[in-house]
Amino acid sequence: MSNIAVIGGGAWGTGIAIVLGRKGTHNVRLWAHETDVCESIAQKRVNEQFLPGRQIPDSVMATNDLSAALRGAQIVVSVMPSQHCRALFERMRPLIAPQALIVSATKGLEEGSLQRMTEVITDVLEPKDGTIPAVGALSGPSFAQEVARGDPTAITIASQNAELLRTVQQEFSDSSFRVYTNNDVVGVELGGALKNTIAIAAGICDGLGLGHNSVAALITRGLAEMTRLVVACGGRTETMAGLAGLGDLVLTCTGGLSRNRSVGVELGRGHKLPEIIAGMHGMVAEGVFTTSAAVGLAHARNVEMPITEQMHAILHQGKSPREAIQVLMSRTGKSETNQS
Repeated sequence: MSNIAVIGGGAWGTGIAIVLGRKGTHNVRLWAHETDVCESIAQKRVNEQFLPGRQIPDSVMATNDLSAALRGAQIVVSVMPSQHCRALFERMRPLIAPQALIVSATKGLEEGSLQRMTEVITDVLEPKDGTIPAVGALSGPSFAQEVARGDPTAITIASQNAELLRTVQQEFSDSSFRVYTNNDVVGVELGGALKNTIAIAAGICDGLGLGHNSVAALITRGLAEMTRLVVACGGRTETMAGLAGLGDLVLTCTGGLSRNRSVGVELGRGHKLPEIIAGMHGMVAEGVFTTSAAVGLAHARNVEMPITEQMHAILHQGKSPREAIQVLMSRTGKSETNQS
């Protein structure tokens, strides 16, 4: 029996715990910050706050005690909001076994440092002797509700550590959850983070009453600017044509379960960001935070990302969605393949 700790009791953390728990070969401990979540799982086997209606296997134990969650864990799955990652790993550092495999399933960037989650984790966990911890990134098109329901799902695990790739693929895969491997950590992580910004833009199109032409153009040109930044940061173009790039982008831009797209819909309808966030009842739309970091990273790498820049202006500078669209549509003519 493998001992696996899932750190983060939101929808996606709970979905991953359900996948691992239903195999029957794992002892899964799910750490949640919210006491109510732990009580709901213990008493009803359901996370009523973040993943209602989805039964959680008996092999999953919920706790809000980090030491209890991490004790003896051979695999640690990190599923907390990106802005809490560094602080939580600082608390977890003395509790994580030296040989544990660390899997980040958070799709975001850290504001300020502009780091990807595996970079944040490595920063915190790297010992003074320079030993690099075994860290990977799990990403791809995966709504938690559908994963928990058992719908066929395919995702990817990215790492430079061959043992981690082999172990995660073996331990996480089942008849409805297929895990591919990839060694392009930069591309997989940035794809998972950057698509959230484009998904907010797709929601804005819907909120404004625009049609399929607009969303198709947005997804295509959004993928183009995501790919430019990924390549500038050392990732590979082909990764962006895969599950963590195009796959996750299409899902998040078109699926009704996408929190980022839902934020965009409300922005398009004229609602303000603070009231939208207040109405999410503790759920997180990572794209709100990622957009600022993405703009900073693009400037640092001298990469033009016009859609992301206009989304930043809408989210954080009060620009109206219609004005942002007008700016994008009136840009100087470009070549589709050679220019941004």
